[in-house]
Amino acid sequence: MRLLTDPGFGVYLHWPFCAAKCPYCDFNSHVRHQPPDQARFAQAFRRELEHFRARTGPREVTSIFLGGGTPSLMEPETVGALLDTVAELWTVPEGIEVTLEANPSSVEAGRFRGYRAAGVNRVSLGVQALNDPDLRFLGRLHDVAEAKRAIGLARDIFPRLSFDLIYARPGQSLDAWQRELGEAIDLAADHLSLYQLTIEEGTRFHALHAAGKFVMPDPDLSADLYALTQSVTAQRGLPAYEISNHARPGAESQHNLVYWRYGEYVGAGPGAHGRFVENGRRVVTFTEKMPETWANLVEANGHGVVGGEVLHRSEEADEFLMMGLRLAEGIDLARYEDMADQPLSLKRIAVLQGEGLVESLGNSRLRATPTGMIVLDALVADLARTD
Repeated sequence: MRLLTDPGFGVYLHWPFCAAKCPYCDFNSHVRHQPPDQARFAQAFRRELEHFRARTGPREVTSIFLGGGTPSLMEPETVGALLDTVAELWTVPEGIEVTLEANPSSVEAGRFRGYRAAGVNRVSLGVQALNDPDLRFLGRLHDVAEAKRAIGLARDIFPRLSFDLIYARPGQSLDAWQRELGEAIDLAADHLSLYQLTIEEGTRFHALHAAGKFVMPDPDLSADLYALTQSVTAQRGLPAYEISNHARPGAESQHNLVYWRYGEYVGAGPGAHGRFVENGRRVVTFTEKMPETWANLVEANGHGVVGGEVLHRSEEADEFLMMGLRLAEGIDLARYEDMADQPLSLKRIAVLQGEGLVESLGNSRLRATPTGMIVLDALVADLARTD
């Protein structure tokens, strides 16, 4: 793991295309009946990354993440072209974490070996469930057998592997989740991302849930499922280092730590967001979401950035607090004070400690307790109050 004082500089590349739109997904993903022109999009990525290089100046990249969408729909040559572009524009030390998201239904051994040859050394698989009925409910195109085959291939080909599961699904019991989680840990190499199902506005699940087509677990059961997840993973050697992410010590996702430690990152591709320091101020960027429109903008203007802002220091402090308290390591109090120009209220910290929601790590760090993690949004809002 990197030093806590060095949160890193990441590059995120968003490939927005999917074979099908999952009913729970509110990410910027698009289905096309005709395959996209990968050469055109690779060139557009190059031009947009050149734009960001001019804005960030020379930097040393600490991680690269190819997300989506479904990056495993890219040809290995396209992945190689994107990674080569990053290496031409910034300093990319040998051996840094390079992650590619993949769906089990789009996996084949030859393509995986091509990604490995292109420089990918970590794969994140969107498994989501380890039983076929729930995979169908979640709109996944693979079955359990395909998922296990993809996991096996990834373990054989890549140095590092993670996969995602969604829990707190309709009708899921504590016993059923404990069995499924145990099976997942047996399959996992060193990292699991475990997310509770949420109903996001604008998704198909949002409409189906509003129409009463399925019932979500009640809040008490959801809290019990979360507590069970933390307990089982800790007992099995994959403790939570962030609310939803679990790893063997030393196998934490370095790219995601850039986000949670409030580092800097460039986000290129349709709908990508970035946060980096420019002229001494932290800026936010976001790009056009529609892939073809984004490509047209890049070809016309050299980038597809359609919005953003320059953050005030107080806004940086709020974001730092919100992101950092997701981590088991918590936040550096001095760094918060530097951003906010004032320390967190010791009186408010004492009250929250008395309620069992936060705890101090020596004199320099503060973190949420397991109880505090369950009510993190309210906890952050309370800590950030200035009255």
